[in-house]
Amino acid sequence: MTKRLLLLLLLPFLTKAQMVDEISDYADWANPLIGTQSNPGFSNGNTYPAIAMPWGMNFWSPQTNKMGHGWMYGYTDMKIRGFKQTHQPSPWMNDYGQFSIMPTIGKIKVKEDDRASFFSHKAEVAKPYYYSVYLADYDMTTEIAPTERAAIFRFSFKKTDSANVLIDAFDKGSYVKIIASENKIVGYTTKNSGGVPANFKNYFVIKFDRKFERSGTFSGDVFSSGTTEIQADHTGAVLSFRIGEGEQLIARVASSFISQEQAELNLNEVSGKTFDGVKSQGKNRWNEVLGKVKVAGGTIDQMRTFYSCLYRSTLFPRKFYEFDKQGNPIHYSPYNGKVLPGYMFTDTGFWDTFRALFPFVNLVYPEMGSKMQEGLANAYKEGGWLPEWASPGYRDIMVGNNSASIVSEAYLKGLRGYDIETLYQALLKGANAQGPLEAVGRAGSQYYTTLGYVPYDVKINENAARTIEYAYDDFAIYQLAKLLKKPKKEIELYRKRSLNYKNLFDKSSGLMRGKNKDGKFQSPFNPFKWGDAFTEGNSWHYTWCVFHDIKGLSDLMGGKEKFAMKLDSVFSLAPIFDDTYYGGTIHEIREMQVANMGQYAHGNQPIQHMPYLYNYAAKPWKTQYWVREIINRMYLPTPDGYCGDEDNGQTSAWYVFSALGFYPVTPASNQYVLGAPLFKKAEISLENGKKISISAEANSDENRYVNSATKNGRTFTENYLKHDEMLQGIEIRFEMAKVPNTKKGTSDLDAPYSLSDEKN
Repeated sequence: MTKRLLLLLLLPFLTKAQMVDEISDYADWANPLIGTQSNPGFSNGNTYPAIAMPWGMNFWSPQTNKMGHGWMYGYTDMKIRGFKQTHQPSPWMNDYGQFSIMPTIGKIKVKEDDRASFFSHKAEVAKPYYYSVYLADYDMTTEIAPTERAAIFRFSFKKTDSANVLIDAFDKGSYVKIIASENKIVGYTTKNSGGVPANFKNYFVIKFDRKFERSGTFSGDVFSSGTTEIQADHTGAVLSFRIGEGEQLIARVASSFISQEQAELNLNEVSGKTFDGVKSQGKNRWNEVLGKVKVAGGTIDQMRTFYSCLYRSTLFPRKFYEFDKQGNPIHYSPYNGKVLPGYMFTDTGFWDTFRALFPFVNLVYPEMGSKMQEGLANAYKEGGWLPEWASPGYRDIMVGNNSASIVSEAYLKGLRGYDIETLYQALLKGANAQGPLEAVGRAGSQYYTTLGYVPYDVKINENAARTIEYAYDDFAIYQLAKLLKKPKKEIELYRKRSLNYKNLFDKSSGLMRGKNKDGKFQSPFNPFKWGDAFTEGNSWHYTWCVFHDIKGLSDLMGGKEKFAMKLDSVFSLAPIFDDTYYGGTIHEIREMQVANMGQYAHGNQPIQHMPYLYNYAAKPWKTQYWVREIINRMYLPTPDGYCGDEDNGQTSAWYVFSALGFYPVTPASNQYVLGAPLFKKAEISLENGKKISISAEANSDENRYVNSATKNGRTFTENYLKHDEMLQGIEIRFEMAKVPNTKKGTSDLDAPYSLSDEKN
């Protein structure tokens, strides 16, 4: 009885999650395998293990699926076919400029199914800066340590005279040449999924630390021993080595989109360096970047999830520039095929990332953000339009003109050192015309500028979504025009157009609805219908996308109380849906259905800001409750750890912001809307030397409500923080409680910014 009683008394303490007070090796808390247990029909992230440097030009990943398959790595797969240099931003966009390296032993096998080896996650190590795996069929281990444009491989074979390394340059046009006298192979791959000029190539060089015993090339599935050069649809090479007991084979790899000579120059990133030296250098770099945001006082799982999300938030957009012999940045233009000076970034979709990813970069890494803006100016000069989805050049996908938010928000947040006038002119051009692709500029711009909306019945798909997003984009232009002191007439034009969202508000349903050219709402109307007038969502999702004027939306709904009730409905409604527009249930719908959060679909971007809108309705405690629920239920440090597409850092940046306690509901403004912090302590080290310190000592899963808060020792009740005051350095303290404080943050003055609050 005594032992049993003691166990009962100790049980609450034994089962309580262990808290982490302090860490130093931030990179070792990030898990690149989170989100990799996905497939085209259901996304738990749709990620791959990106072994890379922050914003690196090249990523590396083990490849478990067939050449050209968008889902290159599946957590439940059992074989590895190669180790791929990849530039893939998403499985839906697929890849470009890819090639792979695969070690084998014994008989030469060039077919990817034949050469594949069984592996186990029990013998796999994945860190942002390092990857290692045991290939069971060959009784050997492969290790990779990357730099921004190069990598170093270490192959640990047993004693053998038939160790092989196969280089696969992939199909759709490739070339390899073996230079035995220099222990190296050079070549190029042209494989891509679109968005490239006709002269696109990714040139590579691979140099080994010892001579080859034998070598040959292959075309398709046919290997030719002794041949040294081949150009065909699908080429590759195999190099064979003699390995002594305890010896390791080292390969140094680099690539360039510019030229073979530039690839050799990029090889300097690893030339003369040891594997362990490159690995240590990479770890230090990741610790530097991730260490800008320090959190403490969370569970082990929360810490792992946080730093894994922070890692994903600092991968894209990737650097698409290189350095010449003088150390100057140059780039191959994915817009005109020329080699030009300056910065270039790519592999991001603004429809996703304008919401939180870019605001996060601009707050924590503004120097990198300024380079991204310079890259955008170069993209406009070289292609004539700003991209909305770049991979690496223009891609015809998604809706909106959200480059307006990307450009405006950066300048509003204080980023400088680039050609803002050129970017402003680019915004005006994109806001008033359709570009060479439907997803560049504004599809339906002629209707939008005359009617104030894109009609439902003029054969422009997802028209209501376009209208609502264009209105916010016009607001972003309005904000930038004011700051740049543009003519009053121009400023007022974009202010007026930013209210166009009102043209689609249907009073009978209290929701946004498609409208025909004659001014009548489309009928019949099903607010649960995905697609059609909306983009990857339904009216219950897009109704809230009035980021810049939530008060105006609230007034349309009848005031704060009715607005809050409408917000409640999102979580309380059944997860019913109409998928007839797609002719089947797309994965985003299924992910909403199974989440047990009603119509709330955190796995896709349009509604991710919605839990923060209670702050505008004098009910901030409901934001605090639902944000914590989403953090707890939708994110895990596991292979199925996301609740939908991770999408180039956006879904990760949502978590990072929310765990810190605030979120950029209106990116093109000076405010962040408050939630409640997840950790007991957090500190952001800003590039200007100042710090943002956040503490919530009583924080716990039970104590998720903010009872009171202070800034630099002074009590405040506002439901927002200002960007400029945060840049000056700020200490924020939250007093947390088990029950909500229903009086804090309830006055009109406590509500965050809305355009309707501005006086004309």
